[in-house]
Order: sequence, then structure tokens, then C-alpha cells
Amino acid sequence: MSNTEILSPLEAGTISVQMENIFPIIKKWLYNDKEIFLRELISNGVDAISKLRHLTVIGQAEKSETEFKVEIKIDKEAKTLSIIDNGIGMTAEEVKKYINQVAFSSASEFMHKFGDKNNDIIGHFGLGFYSAFTVASKVEIHTRSYQKEAEAVIWSCDGSPNFELHAGQRESHGTEIKLFLLDDELEFAEEARIQHLVKKYCDFLPVPIEINEKVANRQKPLWERSPQEVSKEEYLEFYRYLYPFAPEPYFWIHLNVEVPFVLKGILFFPKLSHELDPSKGNIKLYCHDVYVSDHVEDFIPRFLVTLQGAIDCPDIPLNVSRSMLQNDPYVQRVSTHITKKVADRLKELYNKDREEFLRSWQDIHSFIKVGMMEDDKFYDKVKDIVVFKSTRDDYITIEEYLVRNPQLDKKVYYTSDEVGQAHYLELFKQQGLEVLSMNTLIDTHFIQFMEYKNHEIKFARIDSDISESLVEKDKAKIVDPKTNKTSDETLEELFKAELNVPKLHLKVEALKSEDIPAVVLLPENARRLHEMSQFMQQTGMNEHMDSLLEEHTLVVNSNNALIQSLRKLHGTISEKDNLQLICRHVYDLAMMAHRPLRGEKLTHFLSDANKVLQALSNKL
Repeated sequence: MSNTEILSPLEAGTISVQMENIFPIIKKWLYNDKEIFLRELISNGVDAISKLRHLTVIGQAEKSETEFKVEIKIDKEAKTLSIIDNGIGMTAEEVKKYINQVAFSSASEFMHKFGDKNNDIIGHFGLGFYSAFTVASKVEIHTRSYQKEAEAVIWSCDGSPNFELHAGQRESHGTEIKLFLLDDELEFAEEARIQHLVKKYCDFLPVPIEINEKVANRQKPLWERSPQEVSKEEYLEFYRYLYPFAPEPYFWIHLNVEVPFVLKGILFFPKLSHELDPSKGNIKLYCHDVYVSDHVEDFIPRFLVTLQGAIDCPDIPLNVSRSMLQNDPYVQRVSTHITKKVADRLKELYNKDREEFLRSWQDIHSFIKVGMMEDDKFYDKVKDIVVFKSTRDDYITIEEYLVRNPQLDKKVYYTSDEVGQAHYLELFKQQGLEVLSMNTLIDTHFIQFMEYKNHEIKFARIDSDISESLVEKDKAKIVDPKTNKTSDETLEELFKAELNVPKLHLKVEALKSEDIPAVVLLPENARRLHEMSQFMQQTGMNEHMDSLLEEHTLVVNSNNALIQSLRKLHGTISEKDNLQLICRHVYDLAMMAHRPLRGEKLTHFLSDANKVLQALSNKL
């Protein structure tokens, strides 16, 4: 190609719009996204090739003798970067029309519309050719039309309102965009940097993209194929390609919609090491196989953004503000369809391969529960497949729990801490009662949501309530003829007198288990409010438990041998000190199931423990 400096211009002129106002705005507006110039220029080259292919198919252009491709040439010494295609090319008239008029006129319109926005546009598509001036001091276009009689031309502009149009010497059809890089943009003269950008933005474009004569893009996205044609290993290989350091996904969804809108893609259900975090976007958005963004939370439901994979939405409105996307009909249809397909896939797996579904449950339950709380249609579709781990070591639904435990009268007992609440779990296990495990951050909110959706069902943590199934309701009450009080009344009077704890409620029950002298119950609703407050305010756990335990209930087990001995000793003057000591000790042990003792309370407990041991040793 000849040196453009020695050629006489065929034409020189001034671009009709106010270019001196546009370029500073473009550069400022794209300051953090200037790399997209390469995406735009490569996309233009691929479009030119697609147009020539179409003309060839319909017989209006001769078949190309060379393979269609886009070439990228880097000259570090000359500080130039060239993007070359062998597509449809342009005549001199077309250059003036599409570059001088259309491109820059659309630039003016585009910047007039969005120039005062704070980088709030999706994708920045449509910037096209003029995005080159964000990194170049001068841009040349060397082009020749596919038309037989067309002559080659060179267009050049240094970012001012002035341009020059020269005769060119390109021998074959196509276009070369040559960028003379600014001194502070020489990173784009590094081959590794260009390779990274090609893979990021243009990896799946259907044309080979060569960098210094080596193909740099994959070209064939898996989502373009029919789901029936893709094997399991191909899905896994594609996932490993997208996420090379991630463990293999549990399963996936292949989106392939043509009517009433076009949507293609593959979404993977990954193995997660954390609770749902919507700030971590893992889905890549493409438009006509060109990468746009991984911030898909603007038009994909929030609870789905922890999925991984890629979706291609050719009709997504990319040059609108994010706030406008929420009300865009196309975006709403895409969002609804993706939600439906996710729900359908989950139900299919649950019904056809429950074992595989349960293996993945720990990693997917959070986004399912959030989705149910945020989307009524999603809730309706998946409500019957939500499972919880049971103390019988299997996973069951709420409906299955109620069927297996009819004596609980539509009350669901759960534990949020199997180790910390082992004391209470044992009571239920001894009576053959099931308890469900609900021990994640999301479960506190989900329980209340489930009660709202199912008014006839109530959830109770095992330390908030004593089920009637744990109590001997028919046991006869023993009446002391001296005091005319029942044994339960005597015990209640004893503990109230000896403990003297403010806001303490006392109950005496004949528990079927004789092992436990007493348990402390925390009111369910009050505890939930405290947990929500703790979550919102991020208060410390000890502070949280101290305030929560201000009001609680001590259930004394009248079937326990120690408690029966205390009842018999009640009123014996010589044993008054021991009675008080043992009552306090029983109470402290019951409280320790909820929180460790600290400070002065721990000191008193250790002192009482020593006194109890001393009293026992005196009996030896």
C-alpha cells in the first residue's frame, strides 16, 4: 500500500457537524471503556463480510477467492494498529456517505442524547467507527468496493473537523482501518493486550480473527446449536472454557428461543462456596455473538445472577439508560422466559433424578428461596420441590413432613443449630419426632415468607415451644394434703422463690423424657424480630442473645428424678441453702443451651458448681 502523504487528494473538505465539540465528549465519556473501540471496529469488519456473503448467495457478487477473515496487524515501531477485513468494501461515494455524513452525524446525535449521562448506557453499542478516536491521533480508511469497476480510496482524519480523500492502491475488496495510536495508548500496540480483547469481546464472532497471522477467536458458540445436538461432554467442555478454574457445574439450561423473540444461551448451575451474593455477576451478555457485559442484573432477575454461562439477546436495547431497561417490553419477556426455564429445569431434575437434585441442593437452595420470595410465578412453579434436611437423615418437603408427623397438627419444628440445640433435639428424637434443619442466613426470612404464603402452617424452633407430643398430658396430679397444692404448683412456687429472676415465666410439665431437669424456651416471634434486628444492625451475637433472653420461659420437668427430690425437700428448713443452690444450678444449665455464661454470671456458676460438688462429697 502506498504512502498517503505523496498522493494528491481527490477531495478535501470539512465534516458538516461540530466535530471539535464531539471528540472531547466521546473521549471523556468512554474514558473507562476506551477498549471497546476494538470491538466496534472488528464488528464492522464482520458485518462487511456478512453483507458480501449474502450478496454472493443471492448472485449479486462473485464468490470470493480467499477465505473470509478479519486481520489485526500491530506495528509497535510505527505505533499503528490495523483492523482489516475482506468484506464488501466501499466506494468513494459510500465513504463520504457512511463516514462523513452517517457516522459523524449519528455521533453528534448520539452524544447530544447521552453526552451528559454518567456512563449509564448499556453496552455502548452504535459508537462504531468514531470510537477509534478515543485511542488514535489519526485514523485512515483504506477501502475498495466489491463492485468490479470500483477504485480504491483512502480517507484520513486527525480528529479535527477536516478530512482528506485520496486515491488508494488496495487491490482486493475490503477495508482496512489504520489507527495511529496516541502516545499514552500504546498498550494497544501490545499483542497480548489485543489477544485478550479479542477473546473478551469477539471470541464467538463467526469469522476467523487473526492477530499477526494467528487465529485468536473460538468462532462457534455452543448456544447456536440445537440442544438435541449437544452432548454432556460438550457442555462441560464449554463450561471449562468459560470458567477454567471453576469446579464442574451441577447441571445447565440451554436457551433456544426463536419466537416471539430471539434468545439463545446456556446457563450453568455452579458449585458455590458462599450464600447468595447478587453483586457477583457471572452471566456474560452477548449481542449477535459480540460480548457486551457481565452486569446482567439490569434485566435478569436478581436471584439468578449467581448462575454462570452466556446469553445472546440480539434485540436487547443497548443504548438506553439502565433505569429504562426495567420497563422495556423485550427485557421483561426475556426475564420472564429465563425464570420459567429455570423453574422448569429444576422441577424436571427433581422429578426425574431426585438424587442428583439433592446433591446440588446445598449450592442452589439460596437462590431458589430468594427467587420464591421475589417472584410469585417462580414461587408457584417450585414451591413443591423445596426440601429441608430432616433428623432422619433425608431431605423432605414441608408437605412430606406434615404427612409423616400428623400428630404435630400442621406445626413444623426446626433447628437452626444442631450442635447448640442438641439438648432440645434429643427430646424430639426420643419421642420419634422429626425436626427440620433451617440453618442458613436466608432461612430466617424464608420461614416468615412461608407462613405468609401458607396461613395454616406454623414454624417453631425447637427451643421456642414444647410440643404436646413431648408431654405426658394424662399423668395424674399429686396433691399434698398439708398444703392442698399440686406437685406442679409446689415446684413452680419453689423455683420462683429461689431464682427471683425478672421477666422469667415458669411452667411445670411432665416431659416424656426423664433425663432433662429443665429447658429454657424463647418466644418464636420475639426471637425472629431480634434476629432480623441483628442482621440489619450487624450487632454482636452476645449482645443479641443478652437482649433476647431478658424474657423467657423455664420449663421444669416434673418427671425428672432430681426435680422430684427438690419437690420433696421443699419446706425443709435444713435444706433451704441446698435447695436454692440446686435450683440456680438447674436454671444456669438450662440457660447455657442458649449462650455461654460470661463475667459475673460465670463466676457465680463456677462457685455454685463447687458448692454442689462439696454437698455431694459430704453425702459420701
